Parts: sequence; structure tokens; C-alpha cells
Amino acid sequence: MELNPMQVALNTVRTLRLELMQLIIEIGEGVKEDGSQTDTKDNRYMYSMNEMVGKLGLHMRDLEQVVGSLSSPPGAMLLYNTSFLTQESTSDRQALYTPLVSSHKWLDKVHKFSSNAVQILSHNSLKKSYYNSSTNKKKRQQSSLHNISPQAVDVLLTNIDRMFPDMSITITRPCASNVVLLVGLSRVLQAIISFKGVMIEWVIVKGFNEPINPNSLQQELWQESRYHVFRKITDHANAAMLHFSSPTLPDLSVRSFMTWLNSYLILFNSVCKACGNRLLNAYPPTWRDLRSLDTYHYECKP
Repeated sequence: MELNPMQVALNTVRTLRLELMQLIIEIGEGVKEDGSQTDTKDNRYMYSMNEMVGKLGLHMRDLEQVVGSLSSPPGAMLLYNTSFLTQESTSDRQALYTPLVSSHKWLDKVHKFSSNAVQILSHNSLKKSYYNSSTNKKKRQQSSLHNISPQAVDVLLTNIDRMFPDMSITITRPCASNVVLLVGLSRVLQAIISFKGVMIEWVIVKGFNEPINPNSLQQELWQESRYHVFRKITDHANAAMLHFSSPTLPDLSVRSFMTWLNSYLILFNSVCKACGNRLLNAYPPTWRDLRSLDTYHYECKP
């Protein structure tokens, strides 16, 4: 009796599984001790392994040929004689029909959803070129705030210097055209402000009596103040710098930050607007409101 292709494929899979199991057992046992010479045992073991691997290759090739000759099922699977399971009188077999029907229904749904997915994906190619050709996206405009001419930056900083008589601004360019400012605020503090074009990148605040070398401001940017109060103000200044940053109005951004920094002129004479005290935990009011410039202790700020 000639077997159909499905039966041949199942028999080939069974044979392939047995051969693979035998190979794994032989590998696990290793070279067997039978009293002969070591070289002879190794050669015999390698020959056995090569023979088993060769058989696996032959069975794998046979399986590929048999699977290639199989045809996909034309549609949903029928129950055939399994429908008679409901007529069983044995209680153990009566419960088989319900889960079997559920399994077939689940397979039918999978087949249906798969067919729908193939149709949808075939009409909508998920290629990048498809979306590029079907949609016209606006390209993001590149910011040019870091490409402003040094003359324009100097004019802006000079005008800001004239706005605050108690503030002195020294313009240096240790790195090509980018500005590093040394700002002195009376006898209260000093600030080193690094620019990228007209954008403020970093701020460091120190006491007015701390030595700062104007010729090495780039190195001074990485050295914190030795006073805790000015370390706090450094953190506040960088937060304010990010708050005032505006790509559309860079001039206003710099002016707003310098106005905020100028409010520290009365750092040690101001009173906290919330608690009414000059000192809290041995600190003066180090926080300035970003809109009203009111003085607060950091713990009291709204």
C-alpha cells in the first residue's frame, strides 16, 4: 500500500528525531573505555560521529523533499468521524468533543485573520520610500543662533552693560568666536558665563573675593566656588538660564537672564518674602523669583 505524502513526511520526522537522539546520547557518553589504545578509541569515536552526522544530513534532505511536495490545505479542517464522540457512553470520552470543537473554531479564526492580514499588507507596503513619496513633511528649520557674528554679540553685551551701572562685564574669546563673560556684581559676586553664539550654555558663580584669572576663564568654568552659598546660586543660575532660553527671541533671553542676575546685588541685605528672615539654616535668601525677582530662601520659595 502506497503511503500519502503526509504519512511519508511524518515517518521521516520520526526517523530524524530518533537519529538525532542517538547522536546526543553518543556525545554525552563520550569515548567508551574498552581497554584498547587511546588513538584507536578516538578514531573509532570520530568515525561513529561522522557516520551519524551523515545520516542526519540524508534524513534532513529527504524531509525537505517530502515537505516540498506537500500542498497547503484547501480550507478549514472538517471534523469527519470525530463528530461521533458525542455518542460515546463512556464518561471519560464524552468531555473530548467540546474542547475539540473549540480547537477547530480557533484554527478557523487564525486562518481567517491570517488571510485578511496578507491582503492588507500586500496593499500597504511598509517601505520608507512609500511614505516619503506619499507625504510631504516639513523639514525642521535648523537653529542659527550659534552662527551669529561676533560683532552682533558684542553690541548686545555692550548694551546690557550700559543697562546696569553696578554690573561690570568683561568680554573674552578663549575659544575662537564664542564668548566667555566675566561679570562682576559690585562687591557681592562674580559670574563666568559661557556662550555658544548668542545662547548661554553654562554659568558658574563665585564670591567677589575669590581669585579668577581672566586669561583662563575656560578652566575657571569647571571650578566651583569654595563657598556653599555661591554653589547654591550657581544651581539657581543654570536653572534660570534654561528658563529664559528662547530660540525665537535670543536677545530678550540674554537680557532677561542678566536682569535676573543683577537682582543678587542685595544678596546679603535682602529679607525672605515668605518667612521674613534674613537667614535660614545659615543661608541668606538665594532664590530669586523668575518673574517678579522677589527674594526667597530656597526652602520658602512658592
